This record gives sequence, C-alpha cells and structure tokens, in this order.
Amino acid sequence: MAEPTPTPASFEAKLELARETSARLAAAIGEVVVGQTEVVDQVLWGLLAGGHVLLEGAPGLGKTLLVRTLAASLHLAFSRIQFTPDLMPSDVTGTNVLVTAADGSRHFTLHKGPIFGQIILADEINRATPKTQSALLEAMQEHACTIAGIRHAMEQPFFVLATENPIEMEGTYPLPEAQLDRFLLKVVVPSPSEDELTEIIARTTGAPKSPPAAVLTQAEVLSLQAACRAVAVAEPVMRYAARLVGKSDPDAKDAVPLVKSAIRFGAGVRGAQSLVLAAKAVSLLEGRAQVSFADIKRVAKPVLRHRLIRSFEGEADGVTTDRVTEALLEAVPTVPQKVERG
Repeated sequence: MAEPTPTPASFEAKLELARETSARLAAAIGEVVVGQTEVVDQVLWGLLAGGHVLLEGAPGLGKTLLVRTLAASLHLAFSRIQFTPDLMPSDVTGTNVLVTAADGSRHFTLHKGPIFGQIILADEINRATPKTQSALLEAMQEHACTIAGIRHAMEQPFFVLATENPIEMEGTYPLPEAQLDRFLLKVVVPSPSEDELTEIIARTTGAPKSPPAAVLTQAEVLSLQAACRAVAVAEPVMRYAARLVGKSDPDAKDAVPLVKSAIRFGAGVRGAQSLVLAAKAVSLLEGRAQVSFADIKRVAKPVLRHRLIRSFEGEADGVTTDRVTEALLEAVPTVPQKVERG
C-alpha cells in the first residue's frame, strides 16, 4: 500500500497535491481500464466535488470495472448493489435483526445493508422498482439513512456511482427526475476505438492482472474535497452559470429557440450549484486556485444532460440534451450584453 501523503499546510500545497493525485489515480486506473480518459476525468470531478455520478453506456463498456478499479485505488470501503426487479428497500438499507445472546436474552441489532459503504456501485439502477430506487434518495442527499425511525450517518466520504443500460428498456424503471437531479453528473461511456478494443482483448484474454494498489487514503480524499470547496469563483463566473441555467427554461425571456422548441423543463437550482462545484473540481485537478469560464463550459454537458427534460416535440425530432446544451453555450455570452455595450 502506498504511504499516506502528509496533510499540506497551505492551499498552494493542496493544489500541487491535487495535480499529483489526479496523475496517480489516472495511472492506477489506466493499468486496468483501457482508454475512457474523459470518463475517468469526470468520475474524479464527482469524487472531489462530493457529488454522485450516473454512468450510462451499453453493456460491456467497462462501467462496473471502472468503479471497481477506482475503489481499489482508494483506501475506502466498497459496496456493490446489483439492482433487480425483486430487490427490496431493506436489501439496500439493512434491517433490524432479532439476536439471541449467550445468556439467552434477546435484542434487536442493526444488520447494515450495502448502502453503508463509502464507494457504492449501484449497478443497473434502472432495473429496480421505484420503491427500491427511492431507498437511495435520503442517503444520496443527506448522507444518512433512517431505519426504524433511527437516523444513521454514513461514513465520509460517501460516493454513489450508478450505472444504467440505455439500450435494453424491457423490464426497467426509468429514474424519476427527483432522483436524477441528485446526481452531480451524468457521464456517457462511449464505445472504444479499434485500437482500444484490440488492447482490451489483449488484456482480458491473457493471464489476469492484480488490482492496482491504493494510492489515496480516506484522510487525503476528505482533504481534497475540502480543498475543492475552497477554490475561488469570481462573481462573473457564478453569474455565467446562473445565466446558463436560467436560459435553459423554455419560458425564459428571449429563450434560445432550440430550448423553446425541444425542452419542457429546464435545469433548476441544483443545476447551477452543480455547474460551479464540478468546475471547482476541474480547476483543483489542474492545480488552479480559481474557476474560469472555460471550466463552466467544460462541465456543462455532464451536469445538464440529465436535468433538461425534453418535450414531446424534442423527443420526436430526436433532439438530444447535449445538443441543447451546445445551443445554450453558443447563445449565452460569458459577459452580459449590457456590459459588452458599455
């Protein structure tokens, strides 16, 4: 196991640690996962920003492998929940069990479910019923779980990575908007190129490799999450994020034409918060102490793609939320027009 890195005394040292950390983590993950550089980066944004990530991609693209490799690279407790239609909420959260002691007395004790981990893989989350999906809501939002009226706090950091298959929709239950909004990012996992696929075949059809050694401790992850919150954001950058979210509303004044025709509901307050938090993570991983307009633009698609609800016309015309986000980025200036005229 790697030796723990001393806690840096200054913010500049934390920035340097973050830049070094991103390289170490990416190298560790790259020993197992082929390609998917952008996906790995976005997962790290979620980890440092303290948010949750939804991974969407066809079967066999390495979504589960990526999460397992990330967990192996961090000295954190890992749990996997395989969602199925018959999964019950208590299978996720746990339940009180009647236990008989050595002296014959009986008492209830809490048998914790897999949600009581630190890195949680919610595999094929859209295969569980809404009742079971909702068991994650409190834990994701409050970092706590209530069982039999007693609130149990999760050990920090608490990071949920959920996967879903967008191809096979039979026997699935689409996530409600309220639960989607609790994911900081929605990451689309692309298909590998020919070279990447060749490398995948070479790695997976030979002798199995051991998982990577842990390169970050729990204290280091918490320190980096605190540093992420401390990254500075100038008011003009925050206002730019607010304008992007405001213009995603089809009823907004001077709405973007594509938004007006293809979107039923725009992003809300969590969308604006997520834009800034994810941009802070980008800045931190690159060793910068302040968020730029470019950082907001870089995170716009994974932050907004699951928060823009398409209208019937938008779905019929095949307009994707990524295309709408591109239209927003083109239409919304980084500086308000009234300032530009001055």
